Amino acid sequence: MNQVSNDQIRQNVRNRYKEIALQDVGAGSCCTPAPSNDCCGSAADVSAKMGYSSEELTAVPDGANLGLGCGNPQAIAALQPGEVVLDLGSGGGFDCFLASRQVSASGRVIGVDMTPEMVSRARENASKSGFTNTEFRLGEIEHLPVQDHSVDVIISNCVINLSPSKQQVFDEAFRVLRDGGRLAISDIVTTAELPPEIKNDFDVMYSGCISGASSVDEVKAMLTQSGFTEVIVEPKDESKTFIKDWIPGSNVQNYIASAVIKAVKP
Repeated sequence: MNQVSNDQIRQNVRNRYKEIALQDVGAGSCCTPAPSNDCCGSAADVSAKMGYSSEELTAVPDGANLGLGCGNPQAIAALQPGEVVLDLGSGGGFDCFLASRQVSASGRVIGVDMTPEMVSRARENASKSGFTNTEFRLGEIEHLPVQDHSVDVIISNCVINLSPSKQQVFDEAFRVLRDGGRLAISDIVTTAELPPEIKNDFDVMYSGCISGASSVDEVKAMLTQSGFTEVIVEPKDESKTFIKDWIPGSNVQNYIASAVIKAVKP
């Protein structure tokens, strides 16, 4: 895919998430092409289906949970007090604020998002709720504004599939992790070949976490090429129960699933 196409994809995604960032909380957004999608339900309902507990859903500032994503990286990250955590595509700050509680005051959480409106929203949420160990930086996940060897754990929720340069994202993740650091993300993978009408519909499908997805083997290969070891990519069949609502009538759940993706920098 040439650079012009890559930039067009990034702008498409940026515009979509700008619209979401400017919405009122609870507008029913989710990981689908439409900026507002009532079929998905409230943000809390959507997140509950992804595996977030009631306690987690009530522990974050109002306006942080936008109902985006496809899983719960907190459930697999095993965060510890004092760790430095980086969230790729941090949105309104939902996962960052949950991570902030786990790493405690001795730890730190950095959220990176390429949409200025999302960064502003997350910073406002952090300020009004007193999250002093959490910061949000504007940047692309293919060019992380983070120092080499400075992060213990990288989390992400259904964002890397949106990148047209996934190998570069994993290369950047490897760069910023300390030796022994780990990757713990939820993302979309393909479980069958996408039909052309889905794969080629960038305007509708790419920013909806579908046509940009890679296969399990492709994700494993990219992580290995970046230098990661102990690579695990596990699709979760139960995710199809909420994925089917992303684009009603398309049967998209027959082609994609949410996956747990873990790896270690040796």
